[in-house]
Amino acid sequence: MLTRILVNGANGRMGQEAVKAIKATHDLILVGQTSRDDDLAQLINSTQAQVVIDFTNAEVVFANSKAIIEAGAHPVIGTSGLFADQIEQLQALSAAKQLGGIIAPNFSIGAILMMRFAAEAARYFANAEIIEIHHPDKLDAPSGTAVKTAEMMAKVRRERPLQRTEKELLPGARGANLAEVHIHSLRLPGTLAEQEVLLGGAGETLSIRHHTLSRETFMTGVLLACRKVLELDTLVYGLENLV
Repeated sequence: MLTRILVNGANGRMGQEAVKAIKATHDLILVGQTSRDDDLAQLINSTQAQVVIDFTNAEVVFANSKAIIEAGAHPVIGTSGLFADQIEQLQALSAAKQLGGIIAPNFSIGAILMMRFAAEAARYFANAEIIEIHHPDKLDAPSGTAVKTAEMMAKVRRERPLQRTEKELLPGARGANLAEVHIHSLRLPGTLAEQEVLLGGAGETLSIRHHTLSRETFMTGVLLACRKVLELDTLVYGLENLV
C-alpha cells in the first residue's frame, strides 16, 4: 500500500526537492502540496495524508507542527527554529495521540555522521567551537544543525571547558554560547550549507567538517523519515534516531 504524503511549503526550494523526490518513488504517493495561504488542517483531512513534510519557516513551524499532529498525521519536520520547550510540547501532544513523527535539524546522512563524530570527540576535547555557513536566504541563526550538535556534545562532555575572562570589543564577536560551545553563524552568497566543528586540546586541534553541495542530498533522509515514522508512536528529535 502506498503511503500518502503531503508537502507543506511545497513552493520553497526544499519543498520542491521533496515533491520531486516523492514522485520518483514507488512506495510513496504525493497527495497534496500546500503553501502559506492554504488551510493545512483542512487539506490534511481532505487528502487523508498519512505523513506531512514541513519545509516552511521558523515563524510558523510550531503552529504547523501542532496542526499536523492534531489532524492525526505523522509529522516530518525539516524546518528549523523550534525551541526546546516547544519540542517538548509537541512530543507530549504526539505521545498523547500515540502518533510517531520526527523533528530533524538536518536530513543529510553526512551531516548526521558529522554530528555523531563531533559528539564522540567531545568526550576527549572539552573545548570546542562551531562555525556554520548558510545561504543568505536562511532567516534563522544559528542553524538547527549547529544547535543540535552543541547539545549532543555538551551531553557527553567529561570535563569542563577552560574558563577565561573575556571582553568583547564588539558585541557578538565570540558568537552565541550554547552549553559552553560557541557557535558562529555566517550567511554568504555562493554557499548552501556547511558546518565545521573545531575542537582544541593540549598542542592539537581536531576539525570535523561537512559540506553540502546540493539540496538533493537531504532527500535520502526525508524519504527514510517518511517510511519510518509510521512505525513510531513518539515524536523523535534528530534523524540519528532512525539511522
